[in-house]
Amino acid sequence: MKKSLLSLLTLSLTLSTAAFAQDITLAVIPKGTTHPFWKTVEAGARKAAEETGVKINWRGPILENDRAQQIAVVQQFVGSKVSGIVLAPLDATALVGPVRSATDAKIPVIIMDSALNGEAGKEFSSFVATDNRRGGEIGGEELARLLNGKGKVVLLRYIEGSASTNEREEGFLSVMKKHPGIEVIMSNRYAGPSISTAQDAAMNMIDKIREADGIFCPNDPSTQGMLLALRQNGLAGKKKFVGFDTSSQLVAALKRDQIDAIVAQNPFKMGYLSVKTAVAVIRGEKFEARVDTGCELVTKANLDSPAVKAILGGE
Repeated sequence: MKKSLLSLLTLSLTLSTAAFAQDITLAVIPKGTTHPFWKTVEAGARKAAEETGVKINWRGPILENDRAQQIAVVQQFVGSKVSGIVLAPLDATALVGPVRSATDAKIPVIIMDSALNGEAGKEFSSFVATDNRRGGEIGGEELARLLNGKGKVVLLRYIEGSASTNEREEGFLSVMKKHPGIEVIMSNRYAGPSISTAQDAAMNMIDKIREADGIFCPNDPSTQGMLLALRQNGLAGKKKFVGFDTSSQLVAALKRDQIDAIVAQNPFKMGYLSVKTAVAVIRGEKFEARVDTGCELVTKANLDSPAVKAILGGE
């Protein structure tokens, strides 16, 4: 009899836990839905959802400059009263109001990838991201090493208002200032939201690129667009070139000596830990207000290292 009661109690607890988990629905809102980076973030988010037994709705704008669309998506999820929101804000300022609306509605918000104006633990629950300034510094340190501390450099920025890439750009420039033998001859051009807009931007500054000894780009589309412009002008492999992110196209270019180094984030880990953190907040469990998902300098020489393989393998 006691054994039967114990079995029934165990079954009841198991069913209750499963029901509790299924009651949690998270909205996961990326900056965009086309770049490989976000597809890997999604894979990490879905893995965490599977492990924790919760549901996620993945929805975001197509391009990473559509602030109005991302705001509308946030507002839709707030209106549908999801359990929590994981958001990679396109703009550090423009998304403050929508996030405030969510928190006012008692919907916890986890910010991932790119900072939002405000303080984690107050205006939103947690911030899960790469240390973006440090990522930019790593890129700058490597370019300075490749140039032996002297030469001319160009920076192709990403989009105004994007906190993550702005921090990388400022981190990169802070390192350049430490090297009096390096001159930044252009740093005021923006790539725009796609590979094609980045290629156009690079073509429009091709004279400065020809003059330069080194190049830095702060994310995947800006790096890919620059690479295409270099190829188009017969300059691929002839300039010291450090980029950011690890799409298959950039890794292939690294192997072909058309890019010297890329600073790698861990998008799978970012998506995974963002969902895990959101679930912890909702369940009243312990969580960190700031989670650093790490970054790694990737070169042709260390492609086979365990740390780099883990990032490239999406784990």
